[in-house]
Amino acid sequence: MRVPFLDIPGQYKEVRHLIDPAIAEIMETGAYVLGKWNTQLETELAQRHGVKHGIALNSGTDALRIGMQAAGIGPGDEVITTAFTFVATVETIVQVGAVPVFVDVIENTFDIDPDLIEAAITPRTKAILPIHLFGQLCDMPAIMDIARRHNLMVLEDAAQAIVTSQDGVMAGGFGICAGVSFYVTKNLGAAGDGGLLLTNDDEVARRSKSLRVHGMGRERYYYDEIGYTSRMAELQAAVLCAKLTRLDAWNERRAEIAERYQAALADSSYGIPYIRPNNECTWHQYTVRHDDRDAIMAGLKEDGIDSAIYYPVPLHLHEPYAHFGGGAGSLPVTERVSKQCFSLPVGHHLSDEQADYVIQRLLARQSVTA
Repeated sequence: MRVPFLDIPGQYKEVRHLIDPAIAEIMETGAYVLGKWNTQLETELAQRHGVKHGIALNSGTDALRIGMQAAGIGPGDEVITTAFTFVATVETIVQVGAVPVFVDVIENTFDIDPDLIEAAITPRTKAILPIHLFGQLCDMPAIMDIARRHNLMVLEDAAQAIVTSQDGVMAGGFGICAGVSFYVTKNLGAAGDGGLLLTNDDEVARRSKSLRVHGMGRERYYYDEIGYTSRMAELQAAVLCAKLTRLDAWNERRAEIAERYQAALADSSYGIPYIRPNNECTWHQYTVRHDDRDAIMAGLKEDGIDSAIYYPVPLHLHEPYAHFGGGAGSLPVTERVSKQCFSLPVGHHLSDEQADYVIQRLLARQSVTA
């Protein structure tokens, strides 16, 4: 049996009756940038996340970078985060002139360990940047309590956490702003790149809208600050609006598959994800841990089952970022899980039969090197 990791063309087929007419209209009118589809996307997602502002951008990376700059993060400021993440989280901290400060993660959730944050705070610390990895929010009550007591900002990396909540509060509703990604592999994926900044802060919203068009203010060709080219194409916004009509159903199916995995693997030798009772996970990835990861993944490939590693080498061990960290051994949990973790197919396109086949082959291969 063949079990693909994703079926991106299948998503298009479900909503092509919405996408094709919208694209034709855009092409015929010539309204290619910052038009009605951008406005609809911004409005709908701001409402879904319970925040005042959504600002459409050309990538999740720019959502992080522009959000940090708009919030006042700059040269010399320290931002506490983790090294177990996609590079954009740390790359954007460095690009605004700030300094990433790494703390370790929790083994069974992969997110930042709040118990380690306070020891990393210095007089230069300006913000905490929790990463809502794989579709689950970090322990935000603990993080927000630390931030309040130390007068720090919180910026959320919600790249993988579209419409994801904790205690009824959506990603983006905790910190000063949050960056969302619409890269093609995300639960809500564009036909290319795309991103969104979520915020309740009027000034962050104003600056972000200016920064996405070269720092231009209210008057055309007059500039308030140095900015970027980060508009979202109308074509991408139209695709995302179409897919947004199916997102809840797609996420519900992801949850069904994840629950199937959770029940079947609970007593196995695999370390399975822990979901906090107050979290509603949207399962961007279903990521397990095993000491024999590489051999098991090779076996799954022989079985026709796709899998993937997020992330094979922590960022503090990559040459461009090594001088910000403490070297090998400084983040023991991060370094351990990066050698153990791999993600299984969990997209809404999977059938029950395919999910059961994945389970059957995982259980058969769990002692592959024993």
